[in-house]
Amino acid sequence: MCAIVGIKGESISRELYTMMVTLKHRGPDGSGVFVDQRIIHDKLDDLKIPEGNFGLGHNLLSIVGCESSQPLREDNIVLICNGEIYNYRELKKYLNIEFKSDSDCEVIIHLVKNFYHDSLKQAVLETVKYLDGDYAFAVYDSKDLVVVRDPVGVKPLYFGENKYKKFHAFASERKALWNVGIEEVETLPPGHMLYNWRMFEYDGLKTILDNKRVYKVNDIHLKDNLNNFNDTLKIQLKHYLLKAVEKRLNGLSEVGVMFSAGVDSTLLAYLSNELDVDTYLYTVGHKDSVDLKYARKTAEIMDLPLHTKTVDVEDVKYYLPLVLKSIEEFNIMKLGVGMPVYITAEMAYKDGLKVMLSGQGADELFAGYHRYLEFYKQKGEEAQADLDEDLLNLYQVNLQRDDAVAMASSVELRVPYLDMDVINMAINIPMKCKIDNYNDVLRKCILRRVALECGVPEIIVSRPKKAAQYGSGIHKILVRNILKDESYMKTLNSLKWI
Repeated sequence: MCAIVGIKGESISRELYTMMVTLKHRGPDGSGVFVDQRIIHDKLDDLKIPEGNFGLGHNLLSIVGCESSQPLREDNIVLICNGEIYNYRELKKYLNIEFKSDSDCEVIIHLVKNFYHDSLKQAVLETVKYLDGDYAFAVYDSKDLVVVRDPVGVKPLYFGENKYKKFHAFASERKALWNVGIEEVETLPPGHMLYNWRMFEYDGLKTILDNKRVYKVNDIHLKDNLNNFNDTLKIQLKHYLLKAVEKRLNGLSEVGVMFSAGVDSTLLAYLSNELDVDTYLYTVGHKDSVDLKYARKTAEIMDLPLHTKTVDVEDVKYYLPLVLKSIEEFNIMKLGVGMPVYITAEMAYKDGLKVMLSGQGADELFAGYHRYLEFYKQKGEEAQADLDEDLLNLYQVNLQRDDAVAMASSVELRVPYLDMDVINMAINIPMKCKIDNYNDVLRKCILRRVALECGVPEIIVSRPKKAAQYGSGIHKILVRNILKDESYMKTLNSLKWI
């Protein structure tokens, strides 16, 4: 994961550099710019940006080996990308090309070039059909600019206009745009692109949900053979989850897991360990929190190393402005959820890790939240529409928050449950397989059954859903201690947290 920025206007070098400095935490391993046909790579502190009217910038977080700094150029096409392309090896073989760099993102520029016939927009529309990954990227052909966000919205992207200075810009975080005087910042939704600063939708997650295909498991139609496919369904779901984790661990020797000791994160830890990747668990909570209690039991049973941090009121006071600066808005729920993510990423970074796995998406796909039980009582199978709607909004509710707080420590989050094969299967699984009956307080039936057969401890499989802010005890500290501390809140409000 990295930072990408772009800007078009008059004499934009100062603004381009300001945005890159603002996002240095997202890519501390090298920087590069493209300004009016020139590409320059250097350390950010030493980077000399020439004056120009159009610029692209990239800060690199090197995950595997010594990845090349961007921008990348192939003939007249220039690329910057924040992302991971999981099928780049297959695409490289398909294109029969040799890479000039060791970046998986290079495959994007070759695909664009392959499909380029006078229209950059059409070339990009063809390119995204081939990509299996999480990404936000920009390509430029000396005439047109196309900026793209992945179908689910795992990678963030924002854009806006400074009407006073008359320039447009985009960036991986809002604060980069705020810091160059763009006050009205828009989010580029998943499955959308900017074409010369105008927004268009392509075939993203909404299209997939609107046009669900009838998913087959070994030629069995899920929706027509509910009583006959349970064993096959579990096998197939495990297969897709294992492949999703395997993709995201490719090339890694070690990984961290954001570990609440719920069924979602525990299953990820199990699968990661099954793939012979050194797996480290990270849990944060108040000394009496249920997450810490379950995490210690589970780590002992699974014989996996567990790193914990016990937080009290003073710790929450210390981290609150840091998390606030990362998520860029004062939202008590987002702060309560974001703080455990922020702290675990900080711990992982200090241990030398650059990648962590997160269980985001499992609740929306497999009916984890209590409200889904109420929807199921009211609507039956039609309650799937409520899950679909939450999945569509996941990017602005959870993904952008978690990306921002993890990247504050230069740690990349990867989300196997949001793999497109897992999504395509899950959205077609009948609600009856997700919620067993109207009294099912656990929910996520099919996922829990897969977890149990994988070897996830029974105490976790049967553990009720507990949101991170509650399971860690941090929300209670925020509400009971922090928000009522007038002196502290006055100091917090006086800080410039952008």
